Amino acid sequence: MAWQPNPRRATPPPPQEVPATPGTIAEHRASGVSGEVVRVESGAVVLRDWRGRERAFPLRPAAFLVDDRPTTLVSPARATARRDADHREDRDATQRWSASGARTAARAPAKVASPHRILVEGTHDAELLERVWGDELREAAVVVEPLGGADHLAAAVRAFGPGRDRRLGVLLDHLVPGTKEHRLAQEVRQPWVLVTGHPFVDVWQGVRPHVAGLSAWPEVPKGQDWKAGICAALGEPEPALLWRRLLRSVRTYADLERDLVGAVERLLDFLIEPSAPDEPDGA
Repeated sequence: MAWQPNPRRATPPPPQEVPATPGTIAEHRASGVSGEVVRVESGAVVLRDWRGRERAFPLRPAAFLVDDRPTTLVSPARATARRDADHREDRDATQRWSASGARTAARAPAKVASPHRILVEGTHDAELLERVWGDELREAAVVVEPLGGADHLAAAVRAFGPGRDRRLGVLLDHLVPGTKEHRLAQEVRQPWVLVTGHPFVDVWQGVRPHVAGLSAWPEVPKGQDWKAGICAALGEPEPALLWRRLLRSVRTYADLERDLVGAVERLLDFLIEPSAPDEPDGA
């Protein structure tokens, strides 16, 4: 079956804005933690899960799910003012919603690159992050750099020299216990490095199959190169051409699998949010 983009996909609406009033049930999208809102403090919302444990999460745009919808939680005291501001911004051509669900400036001056970095395995990973999170990354002046393969991770971390004001985020494919990638992630674990990842063999699988007009990605026999197997199954001899068509069909974060979105959002929280923890959990 030849690959065809799905022409009937609708671009999802921007995330709803909900006051973080106590008792509201919300789920933090990046971590999967859900519970009721307890309070808002220091730019973060505190959720209490069903076991009574409390955790704080930064109030980032579209960081939560409420009633299964992407949601921006805001302080109750500021909710009315924020709604009024949003109405003004909606009329202001200098504001827009990005593909990652964040509100960003349509035109912004160039910035000096942040000391923080995100490392990804290859150019396709970098292109996909640019496609969906590019506006947010540019606002934060965070550069994404390809590693050329996970095997180079330890050397790249040493060369970068992470520190309190020089944090490093890493996105790995196939980051599941028992894999080479999981072992490499453990080897570079330290306070100023956060390694996240997804369970897919390749970042292509992080794109939801309906984007390609498929019900599921074709099965590739064990031992066969995954990209080559996918191209053969879809009748496309050139992986580069298939990737270009697939990438062009990705419009927003809603076209990506939740595991991939969550992994990238955790990196952005770690690198961009001033309230990010000094000592992350790591891989």
